[in-house]
Amino acid sequence: MGVADGGRRRFLGAAGGVAAIAVTGLPPLAVVGATPARAAEQTSEEAHLAFRKHAYVVRSTAADADFAVEIAPHPVNGDEQKYPNLIGSDTRGLPHDERGEVDRAAFDAALKAYASGDPADFEAIPLGGKRKQLNPIGSLAVNLTGCVGPQFAVPPAPTLDGATRASEAVELYWQSLLRDVPLSELTNDTRNKDVLAAVDELNNLAAFNGPRKDGSITPETLFRGTALYVDAADPSGRTGRYATPPGTLQGPYISQFLLKDAPYGSQLIPARIRTAAAGTDFLTGYDEWLAIQNGNPPAKPTSFDPTLRYIATGRDLAEYVHNNPAAFWSAALLLGVGSDKANAEYGGFGIPFSKSNPYVKSKTQTGGYGTFGLPYAQGLLPLTASLAIRVAYWQKFYVHRAPRPEAYGGLIHHRIANKVDAYTVHGDVLNSAALARSVGKFGTHLLSHVYPEGAPIHSTYPGGAAQIAASNVTILKALFDEDAVIPNPVQPDPKDPTKLVPYRGEPLTVGGELNKLAWNYGIGRDWAGIHWRSDFSASLALGEAVAISVLRNERQTYREPFGKFTFTRFDGTKAEV
Repeated sequence: MGVADGGRRRFLGAAGGVAAIAVTGLPPLAVVGATPARAAEQTSEEAHLAFRKHAYVVRSTAADADFAVEIAPHPVNGDEQKYPNLIGSDTRGLPHDERGEVDRAAFDAALKAYASGDPADFEAIPLGGKRKQLNPIGSLAVNLTGCVGPQFAVPPAPTLDGATRASEAVELYWQSLLRDVPLSELTNDTRNKDVLAAVDELNNLAAFNGPRKDGSITPETLFRGTALYVDAADPSGRTGRYATPPGTLQGPYISQFLLKDAPYGSQLIPARIRTAAAGTDFLTGYDEWLAIQNGNPPAKPTSFDPTLRYIATGRDLAEYVHNNPAAFWSAALLLGVGSDKANAEYGGFGIPFSKSNPYVKSKTQTGGYGTFGLPYAQGLLPLTASLAIRVAYWQKFYVHRAPRPEAYGGLIHHRIANKVDAYTVHGDVLNSAALARSVGKFGTHLLSHVYPEGAPIHSTYPGGAAQIAASNVTILKALFDEDAVIPNPVQPDPKDPTKLVPYRGEPLTVGGELNKLAWNYGIGRDWAGIHWRSDFSASLALGEAVAISVLRNERQTYREPFGKFTFTRFDGTKAEV
């Protein structure tokens, strides 16, 4: 509909004048028209038009700024071209032969769909079983907030035959062996011989990128988180740099945000979970493994422990992150809800908002659903998660297509059990103690998994769950005081994980525990056997970048006097948005 009385002409004619101040100054909206604001029905058309005009200019300015972000470099590791039999590519869900090699025509049909983006071409992809590809066209959806997939970069995935991939495989075989060992054993005074053996072997792998303290992997750094960034000094985008997120080597392995019930009005989101029974492992038989590669549903379900408990083992963490838990919603509630002296279990941590929050110093107003309050934070989380997944899946389907650990385990099986020398798996994993012990425990060279269905039907790199985690944690760090100390920290009772006991170590900050929450969420999928360290590490940096692009757009919309978001990135540098 047109604007009456030449309103459209007035709007377009004045838009240029508003554009200059729309995102840098205070638009003339505090007073509508030339006189103080009155009831809505008495307000002049000019005032309504000014608000509408302002919205248009802000949206246009944000779109222009997003469009100005250059296309990022997208180098690949070369494995898809190197291996004509496609053993270096993700092919699960497509038909495979008895050795697990994909039908080339089926893969070419998938490539045709990826190249065209045509829904009809996706419908023509032959499937090997009943499982379907997971939302490849969704990553081509246009974001109305933030940038789109091609504008974000990650380094290439490790090569199939390289030492880095082999070192990550050694870590996964150790994680599969140690899934039922209490995480409380990951301390420098541990006497657990298997933990010490894992530390010793990973220390001897020069290509392993796990976190270190004083140059060495220790029981307290074992299986903890890292972030993988594109090195800005390399314009090709091929070089990555690993960083240990601040605060993540302090305190218990599990974040405080996963150890306290989250108050949700008159309800609670409990921290105790249903977890898989110890020793419940899958994909260790070849027929089972091949059926999963073809995309068939699992033949048997998970057996669950009937007793709810706090996350106390790697298997517990794997099961927690299996099916989209309320981790970040709960974290927002714990941050934004104060203590309850009358009913302590219904209280949160009561963390102050970021110092840049414009309502912190207001004498008369507070933030809420619209802007700068807890409900506003809760609204941004699912939005950012969805946008982050689009970016991650774009990388998975349209760029990297790297194989999952389960497929890599199949290569090891054929290399050793069936003497297929053409499967070029690096000697660091073939000769590892982790692999030898896994064969002794499971009777197979295949990597055991926690989930009966294996991994989702899309490429391993980068990690989707970790992408959600990183984007949501970045939003929370931007909105709340990351320097605040978590009150009354706890940890699962090593003797009874249905209970908590106090943690009495160095102070744990909000920023550190949010960083820990992000890699807890990502590495939980490694404990399950479905992801590599590089997957979740790259997603911490990538998800952070997506969240920054969302915050940049949000910042332009505010009426409040607001400067910028400031927070610490996963690599320890300061972000200003």
